[in-house]
Amino acid sequence: MLTELAVRDLGVIPELSLLLGRGMTALTGETGAGKTLVVTAIELLVGGRAEAGMVRPGAGEARVQGRFVTADGSEVVLERAVPAAGRSRAYVDGRMVPVAALAELGAGLVDLHGQHRHQALLLPSAQRAALDRWGSVDLGELAAARRHLAAVDAELAALGGDAGERDRQLDLVRFELDELGRAALGDPDEEASLEAEEELLAGASSHRQAAAEAREALLGDGRAGDALAQAVVAVAGRGPFAELEARLRTLAAELGEVASDLRSQGEAIEEDPARLDRVQARRRLLRQLRRRYQAATLADLLVVDAERRRRLEELEGHDLRAQQLERARGEAGVALAEAATRVGRARRAAAPPLARAVEARLRTLALPRARLEVTVGADDPGDDVALLLAPNPGEPLLALARAASGGELSRTMLALRLALGPAGPAGSDTPHTPRSHDAGPAPTAGAATTLVFDEVDAGIGGEAALAVGRSLAALGADFQVLVVTHLPQVAAFADAQVAVSKGDQAGRTVATARLLDGDARVVEMSRMLSGQPGSDAAQGHAAELLSVAARERAERAQRPAPDHRPRAGVGAGPRRP
Repeated sequence: MLTELAVRDLGVIPELSLLLGRGMTALTGETGAGKTLVVTAIELLVGGRAEAGMVRPGAGEARVQGRFVTADGSEVVLERAVPAAGRSRAYVDGRMVPVAALAELGAGLVDLHGQHRHQALLLPSAQRAALDRWGSVDLGELAAARRHLAAVDAELAALGGDAGERDRQLDLVRFELDELGRAALGDPDEEASLEAEEELLAGASSHRQAAAEAREALLGDGRAGDALAQAVVAVAGRGPFAELEARLRTLAAELGEVASDLRSQGEAIEEDPARLDRVQARRRLLRQLRRRYQAATLADLLVVDAERRRRLEELEGHDLRAQQLERARGEAGVALAEAATRVGRARRAAAPPLARAVEARLRTLALPRARLEVTVGADDPGDDVALLLAPNPGEPLLALARAASGGELSRTMLALRLALGPAGPAGSDTPHTPRSHDAGPAPTAGAATTLVFDEVDAGIGGEAALAVGRSLAALGADFQVLVVTHLPQVAAFADAQVAVSKGDQAGRTVATARLLDGDARVVEMSRMLSGQPGSDAAQGHAAELLSVAARERAERAQRPAPDHRPRAGVGAGPRRP
């Protein structure tokens, strides 16, 4: 829901700020006052085309900001800057984003209907979603069948279909496994052990000499052993040094043990040039293997060995696995075809009743002889869904974009929404319903909570205008509805009314907007009824019209809400209008 709209330097609007609430809000004002600029501002927020001509003369850029409350209750602020020269910029919560990202986010927030380009109903995905919503078409089995077939195809592709290529891979894997096998890999810490052994063997002579020199330093004449013995004699039997004497005797014993160990370990070190050569060769081999297989450690090389063994099993078992997968692919294809047939059958069964339901609504919206047809492609699952409209007798059925004017398109969208109920064509109460196409999310009519109608009342009046007003107010019970209107019969049913007016300010034309209270709303309705806002008679008619509309709104609020929930299962039968 759009809760706040701020506009600066857009067309004749120098600055505008609107706080918007739930239900239906009517935007009214004289022709050319700037009402459509408010819709243009919203269109810019949701990724509409930006043009330099939108910028108020003399300003460097136009800026539009909108604060939205999403379906989960969180807030998001969208912003668009349109410079007088250069490319426009888009922001989400103050962060710069591509305009495409703004459009994707906006598709879930706002649906614009009328003369503007941002019209969800014109998208084939929205028309297909409307039919699926009406017929309670379950797309889950179809989506699951497509995913399963894709997984089987991916595994088949991984196996490889070229026999020559498989033979080449087999030769390579066998060669690599033979090479790794001859290396007799096993201990991931082997390189550390070999490094220590090489250091010992390479310095055997110097190690023995070092041990002898250390022992001589400890026990040779006049060395550490003699000095320590003299220290023991000096303090022996003297009470104040009893503890120190004990420590000196311990040191003397430890010194003797160390000297003995130096002798035994030094004598144990032997030169072994042959063993040294083998250790060095082994280290070179392991380094070469690690480089060849891009393994940082010996543990990584062991992982490579295990991977090659698994690949060998796959290649050697290719024919058997390929046969299994081909059978699985055939079964998956049959399952997909059956699911597609069920979906196509359900869509074709739902198409005529949906068309009749929308036609019935159109008859109350000043299109009494309009014909609407919902076509479904011949190829299952019938993804090629199109809504065709002939607004007037004798006209051919054409795609909505070609057949409908701005006002007719708005009323067709209104009729479709009313026929489908509050969840909307895509089922906004079930936003995660699987789609028959797996190409990512697509904007769909009904996903948004803010609906904007422009030109919905074009070319109508009297009872038809009252019917349009009632219909928009009914939508306002489930959506936030913003409608640009010239008709008092439509504006009267709004929960709130915003008047857009144009005037002079310092020699410049400016447009302003204000939310009308009770008396001001009567005056504006009088202007819309007779062009004489000060006329007592016109104000009486305006007050009466507002009172009738308010009474109808109150009565509607007290009625039990109809059950528009979709029924589960393919082909459960279309919802009747």
